[in-house]
Amino acid sequence: MDELGLVHQLIIPIAGYKITINLEVILMTWIVFIVLILFGVFASRKSSLIPRPWQVLGELLVAALYQLTEDALDKEKAEKYAPMIFALFLFLLLSNWLGLIPHLQEPTKDLNTPLSLGLMGFVIAHYAGIKSKGFKAYAKEYFQPMFFMMPLNLIGELAKIISISFRLFGNIMGGSIIILVVSYLTYSVLLPPLLNAFFGLFVGTIQAFVFTMLTVVYISVQVK
Repeated sequence: MDELGLVHQLIIPIAGYKITINLEVILMTWIVFIVLILFGVFASRKSSLIPRPWQVLGELLVAALYQLTEDALDKEKAEKYAPMIFALFLFLLLSNWLGLIPHLQEPTKDLNTPLSLGLMGFVIAHYAGIKSKGFKAYAKEYFQPMFFMMPLNLIGELAKIISISFRLFGNIMGGSIIILVVSYLTYSVLLPPLLNAFFGLFVGTIQAFVFTMLTVVYISVQVK
């Protein structure tokens, strides 16, 4: 149970301020990066008309996510944003699955990770909206249907960052706490492995997909 409050931190004092870095999250994130790079290498190496298993898996994932992106956006925009969507989904999927491995933790269990990804999606979506509509038309939408609605419209857009980030964070952190508490009460017999599989594989996959699709929808709303 002591694991609940255990955080490995690096505190760097700069100009009278303290910058706190969660070393565990950085390490777990780099593990995910390395796995993704290796997957990309194996999936693209010696590609041929008769694909090997890694190439088949890569092509299936790319085709499925590209089709979903194209359905939400048009073909031209799908070609532009699909690689980012594909990378986002794989990163979240592996991050959520990482906790299945003993002594490893999910990077998404730290609020900074989903919040950063939510902010990234927000910036990309609004940049795409400005580029697609022009700044004047983009800014005008915040004053619809009446000019005094602008503060509410602005708050609504900012709330999307909080909503998408805390949804992912809450599900992953909540699952980890439930597994830890049940493991402590049952001495890690029977139930914890089943809970770990449920929260890690099922909930982790669903949350990665939901986060990715909401990012696509936010981009779609801004460009149309």
